[in-house]
Amino acid sequence: MGGPIVCTRVVWADAGGAVIVGRNMDFRRDLATNLWKLPRGTRRDDGVDGRLVWESAWGSVVATAFDMVSVDGVNEAGLAGHVLWLAESDYASAGAEQGAVRLSQSIWMQYFLDNFASVAESVAWMRREQPRIVPLPDPQTGEPPALHLALNDAHGDSAIIEYIDGEMRIHHGAQYRVMTNSPAYDEQLRLLSQVAGFGGESPLGGSTLATDRFARASYYVDRLPEPPTRLHAIASMFSVMRNVAQPFRIPDPGRPDASQTLWQTVVDLTSLRYVFESTTRPNVVWVDLADLDFSRGSGDQVLDLNGKLALEGGLAGNVAGDFESRGALRFLSLADIPAPVS
Repeated sequence: MGGPIVCTRVVWADAGGAVIVGRNMDFRRDLATNLWKLPRGTRRDDGVDGRLVWESAWGSVVATAFDMVSVDGVNEAGLAGHVLWLAESDYASAGAEQGAVRLSQSIWMQYFLDNFASVAESVAWMRREQPRIVPLPDPQTGEPPALHLALNDAHGDSAIIEYIDGEMRIHHGAQYRVMTNSPAYDEQLRLLSQVAGFGGESPLGGSTLATDRFARASYYVDRLPEPPTRLHAIASMFSVMRNVAQPFRIPDPGRPDASQTLWQTVVDLTSLRYVFESTTRPNVVWVDLADLDFSRGSGDQVLDLNGKLALEGGLAGNVAGDFESRGALRFLSLADIPAPVS
């Protein structure tokens, strides 16, 4: 999984009768992302010690990192999730309480897509159960990622979930449309209030810093014109996401890592269309969830973006018929992490 994953997520809740969400995946190395169709009735566990077990009530389409973590996706009910980097994340007390509900980072987002139809249901569960998130070391680097989670739904509702100083913080409401990275969300909102157009006098920043991307995304999504069609709404959101994308570049002096935008997604939560665009591939692909079979027993299926999408003249347009059965998606779990050598 590695780090940092410095991304952007934006919700447009009044897109001509539709709710549209966009997301940029920014990272310093390729994540070997594929799309997966995950059906109803799949049995999964918490990825920690197996005390929390469930069967998925909803099918979903997700984008993965290394086919072991779901980092972006939407379920049949129109609930979408997006995992982003937050350096301030602190899960220090994860699982400290006897009997506490625990979820590994790799299954965190998927738990909500599997079990809930709305942000409100998800937030109610979180407030009731107070889940603890367990970081998992990246199998390649050994570094545990620092993540926060955004949820949004077809009603236009939104939630940002962070763990700061070991405690869960939830920002719940349709007003929380934009999410980037550091600093923590309370501070992001305070800094935004200093920008012209949001109560302050500072000019709109043009850098790749998370604070500048937060301000630009907030500014431009607020100024999108009424779209004449759903297709135009998706194109409008892509225009915002490209504005806050990070170009390919060499690292700055003293900063050895430089993230770049690897791919972008735009999801119509109203009509359930998931659109994927790679920054290194020539074609845009999409899938309408209505075209996929999410029935119990239909099995996991994968859309091989690393193979077919990379081919010249390869995948483009509606790719519902290109998902293939290649076995189940196996989420990274604590059991997969080698014990430290003493």
